[in-house]
Amino acid sequence: MRFSSQCLVLALVLFVPVAWAEPLRVVATFSILADLVKNVGGEDVAVTTLVSADGDAHVYEPTPADAKAVGNAQLVVVNGLRFEGWMDRLVKSAAYQGEIVVASQGVTPRQMAEDKDEQTKQHHGKNRHEGHDHGEIDPHAWQDLANGQIYVNNIMAALAKVDPTHAEAYKKRGEAYRAQLQETDQWVRAQLATVPPAKRKVITSHDAFGYFGAAYGVEFLAPVGWNTENEPSAKQIATLIRQIKREGTRALFVENMSDPRLIKRIADEAGGVVGGTLYSDALAPAGQPGDSYLGLFRYNVPALAAAMAKN
Repeated sequence: MRFSSQCLVLALVLFVPVAWAEPLRVVATFSILADLVKNVGGEDVAVTTLVSADGDAHVYEPTPADAKAVGNAQLVVVNGLRFEGWMDRLVKSAAYQGEIVVASQGVTPRQMAEDKDEQTKQHHGKNRHEGHDHGEIDPHAWQDLANGQIYVNNIMAALAKVDPTHAEAYKKRGEAYRAQLQETDQWVRAQLATVPPAKRKVITSHDAFGYFGAAYGVEFLAPVGWNTENEPSAKQIATLIRQIKREGTRALFVENMSDPRLIKRIADEAGGVVGGTLYSDALAPAGQPGDSYLGLFRYNVPALAAAMAKN
């Protein structure tokens, strides 16, 4: 039996490999946001992270490679709440004209009351540095898993808007991931319920856990405010050491993206012990505990509970 030339051409066309669409090019400003985008976007996105694992977004200085990545992106995801003080300049230098989603949109921000006393203002970042000022707003909203769910909703909507072809896939992944965040939130509350409320006091490198503290009933103090670029005065450090001694706080932690020397000095002078490392503004490198947003809580919470139990 012979095939006509038309049949042969048709057969060849049918067996030509299909060229799949390339993943959506997304830029996320720091590692925690990048992980959220990857969980919602899956194989339909290719994520570039500007401030990588163990990096400090407060003091980050963008590179020419960052400008190139932003200029080539189809979607840029930022935290907002004045966290990335360098981002506006980067977007301008990259001549980026695409969609920018503020992941924290809809979060109720923590703000400093005007009638706070001076000591509390210092603890909460009242001292400012030009160019990296968070003002009166705490930007670390992701530390409350309820806010994490708001982040996911915003990312899900932004991906669907820019890439409507995969909107249903983004919705399916986003809803499944949001359910994991809800489950983890309940787990956090159960873990911390084992610690008496009077013992729930922690000292950290900088004031990054205010949302966590408000959501889960833990009091956090820090020698540095919301912005790691601020440097505490000798008076502030002395005041914190006196408070630690007075209250018998023994739960002291460094953060993975902070210089550990200050906390170690405070622990020595206050008679405390550094209980380990917490993940606050950045994830751990891949393959280590704390290398995902959910992993951050799964690592931090047991460490906090064990240390606070010794207070």
